[in-house]
Amino acid sequence: MPLTGYCYRLLGSAADTDDAVQETLIRAYTRRDGFDPGKGRLSTWVHAIATNVCLDMLRSARRRMLVWEGPVPDGFDAGSVLPADRWIEPMPDAELVDATDPAEVVVRRESVRLAFVAALQHLPPRQRAVLVLRDVLAFSAAETAGMLGVSAAAANSALQRARATLDTVRTDRGHALDLDAERDRDLLRRYLVAFEAHDVDALAALLCEDAESSMPPFPWRIDGRDAQLRIFAAADDCTRDRLVPVRINGSTGFGQYRPDEHGVLRPFALLALEQRGGRIARQLTFLGTHARFARFGLPETFDSATTDEFRPPAS
Repeated sequence: MPLTGYCYRLLGSAADTDDAVQETLIRAYTRRDGFDPGKGRLSTWVHAIATNVCLDMLRSARRRMLVWEGPVPDGFDAGSVLPADRWIEPMPDAELVDATDPAEVVVRRESVRLAFVAALQHLPPRQRAVLVLRDVLAFSAAETAGMLGVSAAAANSALQRARATLDTVRTDRGHALDLDAERDRDLLRRYLVAFEAHDVDALAALLCEDAESSMPPFPWRIDGRDAQLRIFAAADDCTRDRLVPVRINGSTGFGQYRPDEHGVLRPFALLALEQRGGRIARQLTFLGTHARFARFGLPETFDSATTDEFRPPAS
């Protein structure tokens, strides 16, 4: 629904988004007699309520990160994690992209990409709201000013400052992967086969030399293809993992399944990818997301039939 995408862009959290949407609908229902169709559109009125809900939630919130943004401090325990409220959380496309026109779908997917949501976190909350309302949802300057209770001039000034900041903080490593595009689909297929076979050489051919890897909520990242391959080669615990393609934040990634003590492949992590020049430029493995697989339309246990088309025929 449109409100979900709006609140998520402002908050960067799946759980906070759910709370914000629920609170917005409750407030809209209890104040329904206050809506005057002669003064504006219903969508404007509801988004004004959502804006206030999100701004209230952001008053004491800290900026969320997509990847660790600094060096690991000396003496830091690599097994330590940062709290969930420090990280951007992934969301399924089905909840974020509400458009049906193909051109509009492209625009909406770009505006929910993880790098874009992370960049929005650098903006003060009100600038964040103005930019999303104007540049993503296409509300007018007058509508946006009315939602925020400011003059049109103040809203336009906030928009210009937000755009300028966004230009300097975008952290895209590459581009989204489109499951419907043959070139991207082939890259995803080869990545799945290399990962599941634990084939280091095959994976090396798929990564950019300056590829970046991160595993929230661990506060570190791995820079460079060679460093990632060394870790992958030594990671015996993922040799039996399996992948299922899934649409994540305007791109395509995978649900990663790992055997439990009985050998049953269970949800383990969500893997988001970016590509550049036909190779993987960024790998983001979101740990602790196993309980949210159903929300992404992923099965409770791995079924190879869902990905047979990605795998080579059995010999």
